Amino acid sequence: MNPVWIIDDDRSIRWVFEKALAREEIPFKSFGSAGDALAALDDDSLPPQVLVSDIRMPGESGLSLLQKVKARYPALPVIIMTAYSDLDSAVQAFQGGAFEYLPKPFDVDHAVNLVRRAVAESMHQDSAPEATNMAPEILGQAPSMQEVFRAIGRLAQSHATVLINGESGTGKELVARALHRHSPRRDQPFIALNTAAIPRDLLESELFGHERGAFTGATTMRRGRFEQAENGTLFLDEIGDMPAELQTRLLRVLSDGNFYRVGGHQPIKANVRVIAATHQNLEERVKNNLFREDLFHRLNVIRLRLPSLRERREDVPLLTRHFLQKSAVDLGVEPKRIADAALKYLAAQEFPGNVRQLENLCHWLTVMAPGQLIEINDLPSDVREQSPRESAGDWLTALAQEADRRLGTREPDVFDKLNRLFEKTLIARALAASGGRRIEASQMLGIGRNTITRKIQELGIEGAKLAEPDEDRA
Repeated sequence: MNPVWIIDDDRSIRWVFEKALAREEIPFKSFGSAGDALAALDDDSLPPQVLVSDIRMPGESGLSLLQKVKARYPALPVIIMTAYSDLDSAVQAFQGGAFEYLPKPFDVDHAVNLVRRAVAESMHQDSAPEATNMAPEILGQAPSMQEVFRAIGRLAQSHATVLINGESGTGKELVARALHRHSPRRDQPFIALNTAAIPRDLLESELFGHERGAFTGATTMRRGRFEQAENGTLFLDEIGDMPAELQTRLLRVLSDGNFYRVGGHQPIKANVRVIAATHQNLEERVKNNLFREDLFHRLNVIRLRLPSLRERREDVPLLTRHFLQKSAVDLGVEPKRIADAALKYLAAQEFPGNVRQLENLCHWLTVMAPGQLIEINDLPSDVREQSPRESAGDWLTALAQEADRRLGTREPDVFDKLNRLFEKTLIARALAASGGRRIEASQMLGIGRNTITRKIQELGIEGAKLAEPDEDRA
């Protein structure tokens, strides 16, 4: 096989890859810049088997390298890696034809296995359109958000129906707009409708329009949201609350692509991509006969799950600074800074309203905080009165009380029993945060992959995916 090329201006990253590939007896070449790699590509008669490149390097970027390499070798798998995780990078990488997007820091074994998969599929990769230069609209560095970014990137050239699940305030409409913006329909309308916010008597007319005289007050013909979204995207938020009779009409549109205006007799052809969203468990609503099963399967072609903010606490500082900056621009004032202690305090909050609640809080702070540096005492009283989940005093006090109770009853093996519960809780929560992926869970906990695998078996923990490492590829 031809060598695997590693391009990164960080010598330590190159060294790690070189040692790992040498151990696996995979031939390689490494370069400190995109320019050096392109020069070698001009001089070398043999192209690389797989190319692994950083995005941000002095001189030419990894995305520029990706574009030029793909123009010459469309089937060459290119793995893009970066320490700067945002939606724009993920979308540009996938739209540029990247095989995979690998955020730093990464598990070395996972990276090597990714290279092996790329080698195995190197003759079957299809070329992808040139990357576009778009501003990032969703922020997140948590592994759960990286899964969302990857999905949006892979769906960039798709017309498939998408169902977005997530709690209120997680940004479902932002994701729907991102799917539209990075799709072939980007130059056509994006129409959003919250089906729970429209009275059921008016919802049918809102969706499909009505003819003049169709009902009292219908003095003119009106185009509905399906017609307004022609050739574009229709986003139906809170689809789980749609009345049963309208579920039937929506199913018919998704099935044959035709609909009738209220009071109309001529079918109208709909060329619309439907993206639906809900905070509810549609499977449960189907079981309870509150949602049509056939409509659920029509909508559930591609499913995206958005994590709650408490599942991505490491993103709270990034989001807080972003929203403080945004609020300052909106209000035309100097942006405020926030102390590290206040950021840590916020990251420990539950935020039932998720990202929307954090954004509203930042707007309040921009207006109400007395100084330019926001401290814990500057937070609203309702936030200060909450007990942060990660408050050391709370959980350590609870632990001390539990230890006292067990020791007081002379219970045997107290240390082993509490330690087992502690480990089981930590690993179970890390698996929940990583979607069951052991590699990501071990990275979050700072333990080895073999250690977490052994602990999962010893402690009888459920929720871990069995396939490793293929499950890490979204």
